Amino acid sequence: MNISKVFHFEAAHALYGYDGPCKHIHGHSYRLIITVSTVCQGNEYIPAPGILLDFKELKKMVSDSVLNKLDHALILSARYLQDRPCLSGEENLLVLPAEPSAENLLIYIRQLLSEVLPPPVRLVCLKLYETQGSLATWHHTDAVALNH
Repeated sequence: MNISKVFHFEAAHALYGYDGPCKHIHGHSYRLIITVSTVCQGNEYIPAPGILLDFKELKKMVSDSVLNKLDHALILSARYLQDRPCLSGEENLLVLPAEPSAENLLIYIRQLLSEVLPPPVRLVCLKLYETQGSLATWHHTDAVALNH
């Protein structure tokens, strides 16, 4: 059994070494879908109060650990800043060790969430829409496949 919650945030980024307009600082209205699960036994009902994880709790965890870092941030890689040190004083700057593509942002978000999700809740899927029609997806099975 899974539950999902949708979140929105605004952020700007640029991709170092990209041959196209995304090499310039630009912004997106991101949509993030987080899916979590816990162990659920077949056809048995979930004991009272009948929920895997309260949506309000999930919202608070995501807001505190993810959205407070990403919303209205300027997200750049350390490499991008090396070439443009004048940007390093920006108040809303978030520096990543990798380029802040949708794919790398999902890895960053997964790392943040893994620190706050209480057992037995586990992250199953992350979807990050950079635009209405373009998204990156991470599934728990992706991580398992990489380890084999």
